Amino acid sequence: MVSQPENLLPAMQNFVSAGQTLAQNFFAFLAKQPGMTPPPAGTLPPLKLPSPEEMQALHQEYLKQHAALWAAMLAKRQGQEPGFAVQPEPGDRRFNAPEWSETPMFDYIRQAYLLNSSFLRQVVEAVPEEDDKAKNRLRFMARQYIDALSPANFAATNPEFIKQAVESKGQSITAGIQNLIADMEKGRISMTDESVFEVGKNIATSAGQVIFENELMQLIQYEPLTPKVAKRPLLIVPPCINKFYILDLQPENSLVRYAVEQGNTVFLVSWRNPKADLEKYTWEDYLEKAAITAIEVVRSVCKVDQINALGFCVGGTILSSALAVLAARGEDPVASLTLLTTLLDFSDTGEIGLLIDDNFLALKESQIGQGGLLSAKELSSTFSALRANDLVWNYVANNYLKGKKPDAFDLLYWNCDSTNLPGPFACWYMRNLYQNNSLRIPGKLEMCGVRVDLGRVAMPSYILAAREDHIVPWQTAYQSTRLLGGPSRFVLGASGHIAGVVNPAAKNKRSFWSGSDQKLDADSWLAAATEHKGSWWSDWSAWLQQFAGGEVAARSKLGNARYKPLEAAPGRYVKEKAV
Repeated sequence: MVSQPENLLPAMQNFVSAGQTLAQNFFAFLAKQPGMTPPPAGTLPPLKLPSPEEMQALHQEYLKQHAALWAAMLAKRQGQEPGFAVQPEPGDRRFNAPEWSETPMFDYIRQAYLLNSSFLRQVVEAVPEEDDKAKNRLRFMARQYIDALSPANFAATNPEFIKQAVESKGQSITAGIQNLIADMEKGRISMTDESVFEVGKNIATSAGQVIFENELMQLIQYEPLTPKVAKRPLLIVPPCINKFYILDLQPENSLVRYAVEQGNTVFLVSWRNPKADLEKYTWEDYLEKAAITAIEVVRSVCKVDQINALGFCVGGTILSSALAVLAARGEDPVASLTLLTTLLDFSDTGEIGLLIDDNFLALKESQIGQGGLLSAKELSSTFSALRANDLVWNYVANNYLKGKKPDAFDLLYWNCDSTNLPGPFACWYMRNLYQNNSLRIPGKLEMCGVRVDLGRVAMPSYILAAREDHIVPWQTAYQSTRLLGGPSRFVLGASGHIAGVVNPAAKNKRSFWSGSDQKLDADSWLAAATEHKGSWWSDWSAWLQQFAGGEVAARSKLGNARYKPLEAAPGRYVKEKAV
C-alpha cells in the first residue's frame, strides 16, 4: 500500500487536471450568464483570467493540499491520526451528519469538494478585476457554481441518501420522486407544509375591516384592544414584493397586534397581487394611488391633521418617496416616520445589486418596461439564490433525495407566497434607485409632477436596520439619517432582514444597539453604541408615544360614513396567488 505523500504524486496529476477543468468550466459557465459580460456586436468579450504564473502557483498549492489529503486518508485507514483535514466554513451544515465522516470514501468526497471549492475561490480572487462590483459579481457567481456542485445534492455522492434508501427499503426514493413531481407541477421547491396554513384562518388573523380599496391596494383598519388610543393613528406600508402578513403571522409574533396592544389605531396597506390588468402600473401609481391615498383616508377616518407612518423595506422607500412628493406640494400630513430595513441611499445594495446592471436593465426594459409583469417566480428565485444552500439545495437534498416532507413553518409559508410586480414599476425602481441611486440627490428625480428632495421630509424618524441583513446592508440603511431632514433615532437590531424585524417583545430575544453619535460613520457608530438585550419593539413603542398627540376613546366602529367597512381583515387581495 502506498503510504507516503511523495509516492502519490503521479496519481495527484489527475487532481491538477481536475482543478484546471474546474476553473475552465466555471469561466465558461460565467460567460453564458445574462448581464455578466454583455456581448458587443453579438460576441462575448474575453473574460479576464489570472496570469499564467498565478495559476501555476495556485495549482501547485492545490496539488500540495490534495497530496496531504490523500496522505491523511491513508493514515486514517491505518488507524493513525490524519494530521490534515479540510473543514467547512462556519455555519455550513451540509456535512454535519456522521455518515459523511464514518465512511472513507464519503469522507474523501466531502473534503475533496471543500478543497476544490477553496481553490475556485482563490482563482476568482486572482482575477485581475479592478472594479469592485464586477469582482463581487464574480464572487457571487462562483458561490452559486460551488453550491450547485456540492456532493450533498446528488444521490450517488450523498451517504445520507444511501442510508435512508437502505433503511426504508427504497420507500424514501419513491417519496422523493413523488415530492419532485409535485414540485414540478407547482413550479417551485416546497419549503414548508403549505397545507397547514390558511391566510385569515391561522395566519394574518388580527381582527379588523377593509375600509377602502382601489385597483392597487386595500386599506385595513384593525380593531382596538385598549379602551383609549393615541389620537394620531399609525399607518403601515409593507413591501409590495411580498404579502403584508409577515407583520401579522401569529398573534405572538405579530407587529400589527403589538402596535394595537400599545394603544395605537392601526391601518395597513394590503397590496394587490398584480395580474395583466395592472401590468402598466408605474412607480408614481404606487405613490399616488396607494401611499398618498392611504394617508388621506386615514386622516379622514380619524379626523386628524397628522398621522404616524411606518414603512418596511420597499414599503419604506415608497412611503418616503410619497412624503417627499407631499413636501414638494407644501403638505405635511405625517408627524413621525418609522423605517424598517429600508434603502433610501442605494450606494451599497448587497448582492441583489450585483445582478442589476445596464445590460440587464436594458433587457428588462425592452421586455416589460412599457407593460408586462416581473413574475413572482423570477423574484422568488432571485431572493433564494442569495442564500442558495439554505433556500434551494437544502430542500433538494431533504425533499427529493431523502424523501422527507418539509416541516410546517409560518415564515416559510409566507416566503413561498410570492407576488408579481408591474413591469414599468419594477424597471423604474431598478433603473433610478438601484442602478442610478438618484433618490438621494435633491431635485434629481421627478415624481408625480414635482421634483423631490428627501431633505424636506423633516418629521422625526425612527430608523431600524438589521446587523446581518443581506438585502438591506445596515451600513447603507444608516445613510438615511443623513438624507432625511428631521431628527432621527437609528437603531440596529440583531439577525437578518426578516428575523431582525419580527422579533417579538414578549419573547425578549436577541438584542439591539442604539444611542451613539450619528455624526460618526456607521462602523464607528456601532463601536460606540450601547447594546440592549431583548427586542427593539419596546424601544420603538416608547419613541412613538411622543407623537401620539394625546389620547382619545377607542372607536367602537371602524371606518366612517365615507369609508365604510367592505369586508373583514385580512381581505381578499392578500389571498390572491401569483400566476
